[in-house]
Formats: sequence, structure tokens, C-alpha cells
Amino acid sequence: MSKPKRVAIVAAGINKWGMRPDATFRDIISEAGKACFDSNPKVSNKDIEGLVTSGVYPQRSGPQCHPSPVACEVLGVKPRLFQNTDCQCQSGAVNMRIIWSAIVSGLIDVGMAVGWERILVPNHGERYINAALACDHDWEQGFGMTPPALFAMPALSHMEKYGTTEEQYAKIAVKNHTHSAKNPNAHFQKGLTLEKALGARTVATPYRLFDCCVNTDGAACAILCSEEKAYEYTDNPIWVMGLGQGYTNWTIGNNPKDLTDWQGVRMSGELAYKMAGITPKDIDIAELHDCFTASELIEYEELGFCPKGEGGRWVDDGGNDYGGDVVTQPRGGLIGCGHPFGGTSIAQTHEIYLQLRGEAGERQVEPRPNIGLAQTMSGVGTQSMVTIYGSDDTQH
Repeated sequence: MSKPKRVAIVAAGINKWGMRPDATFRDIISEAGKACFDSNPKVSNKDIEGLVTSGVYPQRSGPQCHPSPVACEVLGVKPRLFQNTDCQCQSGAVNMRIIWSAIVSGLIDVGMAVGWERILVPNHGERYINAALACDHDWEQGFGMTPPALFAMPALSHMEKYGTTEEQYAKIAVKNHTHSAKNPNAHFQKGLTLEKALGARTVATPYRLFDCCVNTDGAACAILCSEEKAYEYTDNPIWVMGLGQGYTNWTIGNNPKDLTDWQGVRMSGELAYKMAGITPKDIDIAELHDCFTASELIEYEELGFCPKGEGGRWVDDGGNDYGGDVVTQPRGGLIGCGHPFGGTSIAQTHEIYLQLRGEAGERQVEPRPNIGLAQTMSGVGTQSMVTIYGSDDTQH
């Protein structure tokens, strides 16, 4: 495969995430879109030639079918390429890959990725149905499976096989809430103590309340462009270095016998590293799919940040935090920021964009990172997408 054209991110924005019962999905998209254009006034909505939205439950929580042209209208964009994508929690990353592919192919020069969800509808029964829809209709929903129960199984398996402890899982929750306390756009901004995390009520053993992310209302946007256009818009573009997507299966009944063997995550990382021409040791910061604390820990291992089975020890040693090997979840992750399905992946990109440009404020990683990795997934480690970004310094 020949080396593809270079694609840069030249603007990114996010709105305040949280419970927004008074906001429509148009409001949420408008807020994030404005923040995106405000981040780089040189880019205009008239420049956008392609716009892709990622909203996983638009018909249920919008309620709106075919949200992409609605987003175009809200943002004042008249593109020649537009669509919505649903790949569950990977949707935002796949959304950005569609824009990337359109630029690489020459179909467009400038495209905008818009990820959103308005999921916290007032009816609690409706919220439960929305959560259950993430599980297989025929083989999981009917047996009472919800995401906490599904993801508790590999968490317990990791404890049994490698001696991982509840305290090590809780330390990940504390880290992510500590980071989100410095993020004005996060759902949670109060921090968390280890004592409170370990004393919280059980959700699905071994998970306690703070081991789980919450759904939230929110949106994020990013603008990508060709290399030829990048330096017209900024002297500090952030480059897409590598992309990879992995798939093994859908239902948990078809998972590998070892439930801690997340082949989809490992595959997506290997493909992205190969395309970027780097190794895990080159990663400075990482935004991972911490839907649950054990998910983040297993992802450390599958992405090569630490050896298999040693995620708990890596947490104890502080390898996953400021001053460690890889700063993970500097914005607070899903656990600290909340998880609006279609918006999460683009929010990860927004954070890496800020960090690599040295614009992350109080949570800025020092020294300024050069390479960041964003990983998101659907299924229990079986479907994953990794995107690697580099600062302009990495390209010279």
C-alpha cells in the first residue's frame, strides 16, 4: 500500500457536557460547532466541503431521523458530501475516518466531523432501553444483559488470572475524576478519593459506582483538511499519522475463551502503529475507551503500554498518569467526562489536538507531547478503532 496523502486537523471544539433536559440536539450541535469555528477563525463554514455526523440514537433521543442535513443547516454548511454514521461507541472515530478518506481520495479538501448525543431523556425507562440496545437483541438483551454486566466478566477474569484488585480498578476511577476536575467541559468536576470509590455501592461485581462511566448529553467537532490547505489555516496543524480498526466478533458468547484477550483492541493498535511507523513507546498521551475501569486497564495491555497481565502493577507504579510512561485520559476520559456515544471519539481527538498544540490549560501535559493515541470501541474488546496523531514537529 502506498503512503496516503497527509491530512491535518486545523480546528476542534466541544460544548459543556452534562444533563441538558432543556436543550435540543440542534442546541448541542450548535454549541460545539461554534466552539470549533471559534478555535480557528481562519476556517469558515463556507470552507466545509464535507460534513459527517455521528449520532447513535438520533431517532430515539433526537428525535430525528437523518440528522446530517439538519446539522448542516444548523452550522450553515452546504457540503457536497454528507451522511450520518452509526458504529456504536466507535462512531465518532469512524466519522473522522470517512472525512479523512474523502480528503485522501481528493473528493474534498476540507471536511468537518460532528459527533453528538442527546441521551439523557427524562423517561428513565427510555434511558434503560437505549442502554440495552447496545447489546445484541437476540442473544443478550433477552437475558437481561446490559453493558455493566457484560464488562464485569472480563474484569473478574483479569482478577482471577492475574491477581488484579478492586483497588487497582478504583485507582483508575480516581485518576480520571481528578483529571476531569480540571476540565470545565466535563460532566464531573469534583474529583474523587480512593476511599469514596471503594465505598460506593456495587453496580455489577466487581464494579462499584465510580468504576462506570455515565451517559451524558454533549457534542464535539473537528475540522480536517488536506496538506495543501493546512498551512493556510494554521502554522501548527495536528496530523493524522495512523488509523486502525479491528474486529473479531459481536456477541460475547463468541468471544475468545479468555475474556481478557481483547483481540479487536490489539489488532486496531497494531494496524495504527504500523501505518504511523511508530511503536507504543513513542506514545506520549492516550485517550482510551474507559467505559469501565477494567476496560481501560486491559487496553493498556493490548495497546502495548505494559506487558499482558501487568496492568494493575502499572497503575500502582503511576505509569498511566502525569509523570509516568503515558499520560492517560488527561481530559478525564469517559468516566470523568461522561459518554455521549456519537461524540466521545471526537472529544478524544479534541483533547489530543489541544495537548499537542500546548493549549490544554491547567491539565496541559509537560513537556508538551508530540504523539497522541485515541482508542474507542464497541463490543467487549472485540471491535476497536485507534487513531494516532502527531504534532507538526513529528513531520519534519
